[in-house]
Amino acid sequence: MENVAIVQARMMSSRLPNKILLDINGYPIFEWVFKRLKKSKNLDLIVFALPDSKADDILEERLIKLGAKVLRGSENDLVDRFYRVAQKVDAQKIIRVCADNPFICASEVDRLIDFYNFSHADYAYNHIPKMNLYPDGIGAEICSMKILEEINKKATSSQHREHLFNYIWDNKLNYEIKTFDPPDNLAFPSLKLDVDTMSDYLKLTNKNYQIDMTAEAIIRVSLGKKYEIT
Repeated sequence: MENVAIVQARMMSSRLPNKILLDINGYPIFEWVFKRLKKSKNLDLIVFALPDSKADDILEERLIKLGAKVLRGSENDLVDRFYRVAQKVDAQKIIRVCADNPFICASEVDRLIDFYNFSHADYAYNHIPKMNLYPDGIGAEICSMKILEEINKKATSSQHREHLFNYIWDNKLNYEIKTFDPPDNLAFPSLKLDVDTMSDYLKLTNKNYQIDMTAEAIIRVSLGKKYEIT
C-alpha cells in the first residue's frame, strides 16, 4: 500500500479516559475520524492501531462493526506499534492521525500527502499550528517507511518510544522537517479542534458540527455565525 493512514487510538487516555467513545452530534469520536478520513482521495488504506490491552477490546469491537481495519500492538511503545502495523500492511508512506481529532479533514490530509510528495521532506505535518497557520486538529503527519524504520532502530529512550516523532524533533538537524500554510479560509491557528480534556469536548459540543462538513465549513462553525457564508 502506498499511502496508509494509521490512526493512533486507545481507551485509557490519562487526561480524559474513554474520550474516543464520546458523542458529538450523534456519532462517537472514532466514527467521526473514520468517516471523515474515508473521503480522502490519496489514502489507500486506513488502519486503527490499538494497544493490546484488555481495556481496548470494546473499541476494537466497535471499530470492526463500523467496517474499520484494526491492528494491535504495544501499549507503551508507540514506535513499535506503528512499525509493526506498517510492516503488516506493506505501507510505503505512513500518515499518522490522532483519534482525538474528530474534525480531521480529508482535504487537508490529501494536501499534506501532495506537499510531501514534492517537498523532499523526511517528515511533514499540518496537524498543529507550529511554523504554519493551520488550526490544531484538522491535519496529520507523514513520513516514509524508510524513516519509520530508522526511528524504530535509533530511538531507544522511553521518551522517544512513547511518541512517534519525538526522535525526529530531538534530532531535527539530521532530518528535513517541513510544513506549509493552509488556504486563507482555513488559516486560523488559534483554533483548537482536538479533544484533550473535558473542557475541549464541551466546547466542541456547543456548536452544530456535522460529520460530513468540509474543512471550510468546520472553520466557519468554529468561528461563529458571523463567519458563515449564506
